[in-house]
Amino acid sequence: MDMLDFTKSAVKLPFSQKCILILFFIFIFIYFLIRTDVNCVTNWNVPLVWEGTFDPIVIDAIYKKTNPRVGVMIFAVGKYVSVNLLQHIMEHSFNLTWACKYRLFPFSFFKSCFKIALNEGRKITVLPVPSAKHWQEVLFGRMKWATITIDKQIRNEADYLFLMDVDSLFHNRIGAESFSRLSAVLHRGYYKNTERANFPYERHPESRAYIPVGEGDYYYTAAVLGGYLEDIYNLVRYCYEQSEEDSKNKIEAVWQEESHLNKYLLYNKPTKVLSPEYLWSDYDAVPADIKVVRISQLKKNYAEVRPNGGH
Repeated sequence: MDMLDFTKSAVKLPFSQKCILILFFIFIFIYFLIRTDVNCVTNWNVPLVWEGTFDPIVIDAIYKKTNPRVGVMIFAVGKYVSVNLLQHIMEHSFNLTWACKYRLFPFSFFKSCFKIALNEGRKITVLPVPSAKHWQEVLFGRMKWATITIDKQIRNEADYLFLMDVDSLFHNRIGAESFSRLSAVLHRGYYKNTERANFPYERHPESRAYIPVGEGDYYYTAAVLGGYLEDIYNLVRYCYEQSEEDSKNKIEAVWQEESHLNKYLLYNKPTKVLSPEYLWSDYDAVPADIKVVRISQLKKNYAEVRPNGGH
């Protein structure tokens, strides 16, 4: 029996048998898009996205019907800034399927940003902000200026908003599989072989970022995150306000805004978790479970960009 004969036979089946047949093909489709070497679902039953767990053509086609507006905030931090790198991000982020608007935050203003040539459907706005003496101030400033900018300027300009650092190199596609109400990326350093008690959460009860030992789901990076604009606004405002409260009490969380982000995501679960494919590092070898590196962080001279210590 060839496929045509099989299809004709299927049409003649009773309704109940047709339903069983449809469910069978759905099962087969899902089965071949599920990897057995990694966890593909969180314990609160949302997708954990890896290469091989989605069909890029299908998922892009579904979202394309809604014609989403995608905003990207890029934090161009002092000595990290390179016009060529900025252009790379703007040409390659979220593949060419999506129209994107960029908000660039250079902590040292430079006119070269206006000379960046973008692909059709992409726009850039440069929003200079005050320079900072220490890299920790830069990190806290990201949440502050993201909060202010969403609130005052772009609330009606985007459906999805992604935040990322300027030292991000795109290697492979990022598309609609990353879209959700709130998408967070697993930190490459702690996604496997690290017990929950050993996650680098803030452990001092005096900090607003405090997470007790025994609590927690994953450890997320703050370098890439995205979601509905309003949900991202709620997240960055929370991190900014909690950081301010700590600062009033002369407290600095162990990993600055990333500590507050992990506290927020513990009690406001992401609706999609992205694997470390979405932010690897040029420092690290790529293990077998990372089939595709989509974004990597460039190597940096930390003695130069963070002279008072830290990674």
